[in-house]
Amino acid sequence: MKSRILSLMALTILASCSSSNDTPQAQEVFEVDSMPNSDMNHSTAIRPELIYPQEKYFQNMRQLTFGGDNAEAYWSFDNTKMTFQVTNPMWGVECDQIYWLDVDNYQVSDGYPHRVSTGGGRTTCAYFMPGDTSILFASTHLHGNECPPEPDKSDGYVWPIYPTFDIFVHDLKGGFVHRLTDREGYDAEATVSPKGDKIVFTSDRSGDLELWTMNIDGSDKRQVTSGLGYDGGAFFSPCGTKLVFRASRPKTPEAQSQYKELLAKGLVKPSDMEIYVCNVDGSNLRQVTNLGGANWAPYYHPSGEKILFSSNHHTERGFPFNIFMINEDGTDLQQITFDNAFDAFPMFSFDGKRLLFSSNRFNGGTRETNVFVVDWVENQ
Repeated sequence: MKSRILSLMALTILASCSSSNDTPQAQEVFEVDSMPNSDMNHSTAIRPELIYPQEKYFQNMRQLTFGGDNAEAYWSFDNTKMTFQVTNPMWGVECDQIYWLDVDNYQVSDGYPHRVSTGGGRTTCAYFMPGDTSILFASTHLHGNECPPEPDKSDGYVWPIYPTFDIFVHDLKGGFVHRLTDREGYDAEATVSPKGDKIVFTSDRSGDLELWTMNIDGSDKRQVTSGLGYDGGAFFSPCGTKLVFRASRPKTPEAQSQYKELLAKGLVKPSDMEIYVCNVDGSNLRQVTNLGGANWAPYYHPSGEKILFSSNHHTERGFPFNIFMINEDGTDLQQITFDNAFDAFPMFSFDGKRLLFSSNRFNGGTRETNVFVVDWVENQ
């Protein structure tokens, strides 16, 4: 259950991140050869005006995408490429598909980034595999080329938990490599350990939405968390021994009942989540934030002692979402970004020098969400 931006004027976190044994086949999907002319004049050069004066950790920001909904951009292990998900009707992409590009050398005039997913169904939560020759992602494509239906609004703002999500590995040209999950039920939101040995993902295979790990080849699946509530969006610490994730923990009988009723319908409400950490085996579980509102999209600082995350706790309206940093023990909360709409999905490069994130900044008043890369400079 990843997430993708639904509206600036509503709670903007996203959702996200089969029983068939058939090998995935190529899908008959919409293809295009060049980008719309309206996208051709955009530059990926450094633009100082992209950084707000308060953003003291940022230098040399570049915008990497232009138009549509571009989110969940994550680095390759060699710090040169990123994988991300795109919804862009101008490309013929009506719901999220997975792409990658060369962070330092890509120009919009080069044409479309490289698509990794089939183009069918909906995808979420892509991540480079060790060696950077293939990409992990979840997809519903085995159950049809169409985008799965959006949730009924009668339940309020909810995330869909599509039971047709399974986790796949494709090479950088989109060729099928491996299928890592094969069951009817939600398996998604997978990321890879810096050690290259483990994958963490979210699954409902226990009857609740819990974190699970598996070996890099999909073997030895083990349950990590067990508390009632949604656990997801997990990432490994830089040393690969801990996990940071977002979680809901309904406490009252009414909240627990509502959570169970929604989950039975394949839905989750994301408006009350906090950041948690634990060891990879689930031990030493502890809550990091206690801020109220929606706290999500966490990622470890290169030190392994701090966490960046997105939050709307500082506003009564439900937006904006900004990126914050906090010590792993819950102390020293700092605001990192200051856009007036949406900043989220921070990920440090593996050398700790740069940060990828998604934002609505400077989008001309549209709902476009784009990916930015910036040099990270520690405050002296």
